[in-house]
Order: sequence, then structure tokens, then C-alpha cells
Amino acid sequence: MAASGGISRGKRKDLLMKQIRRVTEADIDTLVHMARTTFADTFNANTAPADMQAFLATAYAPEQLLSELRTPGTTFWFVTIDDVPAGYMKLNVDAAVTADVLAQNALELERIYILPTYKRHGLGSLLYAHALQLAQTLGKTKIALGVWEHNEPAKNFYQRRGFKKVGEHAFVVGDDPQHDWLMEADVQV
Repeated sequence: MAASGGISRGKRKDLLMKQIRRVTEADIDTLVHMARTTFADTFNANTAPADMQAFLATAYAPEQLLSELRTPGTTFWFVTIDDVPAGYMKLNVDAAVTADVLAQNALELERIYILPTYKRHGLGSLLYAHALQLAQTLGKTKIALGVWEHNEPAKNFYQRRGFKKVGEHAFVVGDDPQHDWLMEADVQV
């Protein structure tokens, strides 16, 4: 591992030990740091500083994330490289699925983020494959999500996996109502 927390130049991506593990309450500090870091990295350039600060302070406060961790039907997952958390996702099923999800019998992929130093190593694909496997195991027929309308890399990622736009909703960051695409894909068995 590089001293900066990223991947050293001399180590091949295919030789790294990549794993997915469920986040527990003992991981809350790591989850808070990762959630704040990845959200800010993704959206800082297009969000007013005051709106970003307000959002990070409330949406990713330790007590908020603990509450989400304890919600029946909600799970968080870390993707790790050589046992170091490099990204995470949040999944919702049944009563935990947010009201904006249109599909019946869906697994909601609410969040999937990778730390900046670990992007372009297939970790998002690994997390998505895990979500798809869980959806199949749970007998879900759809995977649903929301993605910011201007997040082209994320939209492309999902479209390559068969997601289609089925609607829109507002996602408020601080005092800034932003527009998300609602997307769905069939779960293939």
C-alpha cells in the first residue's frame, strides 16, 4: 500500500485482495469518514460550500448513520483492498426502500461510493455484483436507484448494466434541490 492510503504504483490491480464485508456498528467512524469524503469528492465542484457543509453534518452524522445501520431491511457493505475499506454501498429492501422507488419487489441501491484513491480498480463493479447477487438471493425482480442527473460517470456505469430511467425526484443538498434520475434494472436469474 502507498503511504497516501492509495494503491502503490508497483502493485498490480489483479494481485490485490478485494473483499466485501458487511458494515457493523463498530465501523461507524470509518463509515462516517468514508461517506463524507466520497460525497464531497463527488459533488463539491457543483455544490455551494454552505450547502455541502449542512448536508454532510446532518446526513452523515454518526447518529444518523447508526440509525440507518439499525433500520430493518437496510445494510451497508464495505469493499476492501488488502483489508482496508476503499468504498461502500447502502442497500434497502422491503419497508426500508425509499418512497421514490417505483418498482415493486425491488432492492434499492441507495448509495455506492469509492474513495478517490481507489477509483478505476473495479470496486464499483464488485459492489454492484454483490448487490445483484443479494437481489437474486432475496427473490427481488428489480434493482432501483437514484443518480444525480449530471453525474455522467455514474449514469454510464448503471446504463452499461441495463438500468433505464423511469422517473425523477428531488434530492436536497443543504438548501439546494438537485434533480436525480430514478433508474431501474431487471434482476436476471
